[in-house]
Amino acid sequence: MNQMTTTTSAVPPQPAAGNADEPAGPGLAARIDGLQRLVDLGTGRIDPDLLADTTALLTRAGERLRLSGDHTVVTLAGGTGSGKSSLFNAVCGLDLSPTGMRRPMTSKAHACVWGLDGAGPLLDWLQVDKRHRYARASALEPEGGRNGAESGSLQGLVLIDLPDHDSIAEMHRAEVDRFVGVADLLVWVVDPQKYADAALHRNYIVPFARHAGVTLIVLNQVDRLQEEEIDECVSDLRRLLEAEGLADPRIVTTSTVAEGGVAGFREVLADTVAARRARAQRLAVDIDRLVARFADQRAVTEPPSMIDERRAAELADALTDAAGVPAVAEAMESAYELRAVDYVGWPVAKLAARLRSDPLRKMRLTELRDELRGAFTGPVGAQQGDVDNALQGIADDVVTGLPPAWARSVRAAGRSHAAELPEALGDSLKDTLPAFNQVPRWWWLVKTWQYFLVLIAALALIWIALLVAYGVLGISEQPPDLVGNPGLIPYVTVLLACVLGMGALTSSACRNVIALSSARHGERMELHMRERIAEVAEQKVLYPVADELRAYARFQAEADRLLGSSGS
Repeated sequence: MNQMTTTTSAVPPQPAAGNADEPAGPGLAARIDGLQRLVDLGTGRIDPDLLADTTALLTRAGERLRLSGDHTVVTLAGGTGSGKSSLFNAVCGLDLSPTGMRRPMTSKAHACVWGLDGAGPLLDWLQVDKRHRYARASALEPEGGRNGAESGSLQGLVLIDLPDHDSIAEMHRAEVDRFVGVADLLVWVVDPQKYADAALHRNYIVPFARHAGVTLIVLNQVDRLQEEEIDECVSDLRRLLEAEGLADPRIVTTSTVAEGGVAGFREVLADTVAARRARAQRLAVDIDRLVARFADQRAVTEPPSMIDERRAAELADALTDAAGVPAVAEAMESAYELRAVDYVGWPVAKLAARLRSDPLRKMRLTELRDELRGAFTGPVGAQQGDVDNALQGIADDVVTGLPPAWARSVRAAGRSHAAELPEALGDSLKDTLPAFNQVPRWWWLVKTWQYFLVLIAALALIWIALLVAYGVLGISEQPPDLVGNPGLIPYVTVLLACVLGMGALTSSACRNVIALSSARHGERMELHMRERIAEVAEQKVLYPVADELRAYARFQAEADRLLGSSGS
């Protein structure tokens, strides 16, 4: 028996070659990929403890699959006095692990390997101390080991003797927990006196009940029992294990002092090593156990893919009110009318209004312009409180039936851009405001006509003045007939009155047309603003919710597939 001299390599272990005797490999790889997708989709959304456990399993699975597939890691675990170290020595053929009844005896994991090729990186990964690594090279061994068993049949076995699970030393229990989590085959060694040990069953048998396929129970020290007592003890142990959820438990009886007392155990080990399925089976069971925890993270019913049109319309209406669109549309309607006055208003009436010196009248248009252009240029186009109220309950309909974690995630997605919405609403409204230097072409025609009438009225006034000066006052002895005939004054006055009346009527008629068109203008602008706000609602609220619902749909499909493949 030689101590292993394999040293830790500085080169990362390479993936093990594919093995035709491991049929679960392709399915296992697909399930590992599925678990990774669940982690990617569930990160930040579901139970972080579940995600952490899944990530740890994925890491362990990846590492184990990269290591030797020709070796099967078998751990011998048990309580003080169960005889697991004696069993380890009996299988190995030499006294490699210390034995005794005091607590504890085995303080470090001991490993015996049959077949060195590829075992070094595996033992490094298992963190087995190099001082406690032993190798069995069948070519150098005698024909039979202790109890007459043939050692060559165990080629590929990595047998590990663990410290006592009930050790008073915390580090020993931690060592057992670590190896129990990575072993390909779990072997629990019990004795006739303490096979019902509460600590073993509570801490290991019950939590690993789903691992029945990769668990072996060894009832050791049966040499202390009568022949009929052995069957009774095995039956009682089986009943206890089945009651704790270990389906169809495999139980082997051994004795390290009787001739051929470990032959049955060695035969099970030989069959396990020869099948080369324990590694994949252990990982598959671990995946099954973990996938079952994802059952609570998905719903049975098919989730909606997006918020319905009614709720989307209600959101757009609420954001429209939050942004003050009706008030803005009304202000724009007033601004439209005031702007029109500059073009279609009767200049004579505007001159008379200016003579009355109404400063508010002069300031009104400028104020409206400044308010309309400046209301949405700051960081806040709507009050945050109003936006929050608009978002209240936006995802209530679509989260009905979703698991709590995903319901919270979808609701959070609906509010993920809440802080950006006021400014986004303001920007969208600012972009809808028309430029003030763009006016309808007919306004210019009316303005030209009005000033033409003003020109006629001014000429008529000058004509009347000349008629009075030359025709009535006689400031010239021979004036021209057009300015010297006082009889023309009534006719020119009538012309002046007609021009003034025509200008007033034109202004009044245009005001009526503008009053109607300004209402339509306000409606068009309000509709345009609502459309822009609906676009903002889609980008900032509806699309994030839809993305989250699609993520959940992919999560549920992947979880259902994994649960179906595991039979959960």
